[in-house]
Amino acid sequence: GAPEGRPELPGSGRAERRPITMSTMQSKRRPGAGAEPPDPQLPREVADRLAGLLPEDVLEDALKGLSAEEITGAGGLLTQLAGRVIETALGAELTAHLGHPPGGVPAAGNVRNGAGTKTLHTDLGPVQIKTPRDRDGSFEPQLVGKRQRRLAGLDDKILALYAGGMSTRDIADHLGELYGIDVSADTISNVTDAVLEDVVAWRSRPLERVYPIVYFDALMVKMRVDRSVATRACYLALGVTCDGEREVLGIWWQDSEGAKFWLAVLNDLRRRGVEDVLISCVDGLAGFPEAIEATFPQAWVQTCIVHQIRSSLRYVNYRDRKKVASALRPIYCAANADDALTELERFDSEWGRQYPMIAASWREHWEHIIPFLSLPEPLRKAVYTTNTIEGLHRQIRKAIKTRGHFPDEQAATKLIYLAIAKSEGKWRANRAWTAARAALKIHFGDRFPG
Repeated sequence: GAPEGRPELPGSGRAERRPITMSTMQSKRRPGAGAEPPDPQLPREVADRLAGLLPEDVLEDALKGLSAEEITGAGGLLTQLAGRVIETALGAELTAHLGHPPGGVPAAGNVRNGAGTKTLHTDLGPVQIKTPRDRDGSFEPQLVGKRQRRLAGLDDKILALYAGGMSTRDIADHLGELYGIDVSADTISNVTDAVLEDVVAWRSRPLERVYPIVYFDALMVKMRVDRSVATRACYLALGVTCDGEREVLGIWWQDSEGAKFWLAVLNDLRRRGVEDVLISCVDGLAGFPEAIEATFPQAWVQTCIVHQIRSSLRYVNYRDRKKVASALRPIYCAANADDALTELERFDSEWGRQYPMIAASWREHWEHIIPFLSLPEPLRKAVYTTNTIEGLHRQIRKAIKTRGHFPDEQAATKLIYLAIAKSEGKWRANRAWTAARAALKIHFGDRFPG
């Protein structure tokens, strides 16, 4: 669902610098089964070229007598070497633009016009460079653009730190201590704002036609609304594709969680291309199953068993909780729906007089409790609980817990989006999906296209 790799710059073989977004984070996922792991080493021809330029004995002579600070510190050998490499590359770009080397015969009226100076913020620290110019001002360098003060790697680090939950001021202090560079909090805010365009495209992107499993849940987030801090509901949907890959389908906001707005979320999914959902996993919110059935009439609605158990134990005295939880277990571990009903009757006969509301609650939601019991073991584990999306919530909370509250919805969306991108980069392929795929095909036939 995410956009593919980075586009190429016009007239250049070098990829355009882009912030860490869903597409760039997905490129860092663990390889699937049978895939070749990425080679972290330089291509052989590049390594051979570097070895020719910097023979080992020459490099040893250059480093002889230098301290660690003189090699890697601010203004040290590494930063000077980086500056020389960048200046040489910019000079080569200008030669290609003008059509003649320095001192050569101009192919047209445009010629070199000296150079300006610039300090670049890089992973190595501040690097001083000279940027070449042409007379008519038509030269647009690709490696370091006009008015560009940071190399791509630094922006990526800023976004990674922001996605981890650090504030703009904390990031500025961190970069100062680590790299010795002075980047203002406003500049960092501008770097993180660069993902907003990606967020808009991601939230409206086309989706798969069929999702075998979709988990729905809302996360409560504090933000400033009309000069006061309020808790708002961040609606999230996590889909599992026909290939077993997890994919966050979108982010939606509302003042509170309710079935009425979930219906709007479901309609948005349909507008973006989702035609069918085989199994919808929800937390037992009143009216939610009816909203799903109104949008995707053939979908199975599975209430989270863990939420149902927690709801039941709210009525139980502390001394009885372990006994009641053990008595409920045979219901959701039954071989099929008929056996589960028998176990529910047995539970009611044992505990019904003391806690009549528990069996009543299970009977009220019975239609949406038992669907998973008709599935084989690999699928049961996947759909009987909403723990999958709650795991995503935990990753998001790690990023937002230090914020207290957000100034507005846009700021909250930006950080949650980056936290989702960071989480997706860590997700592993589902090793048990082959058995689950076969079970889905048996139970849903042609509705499952995988």
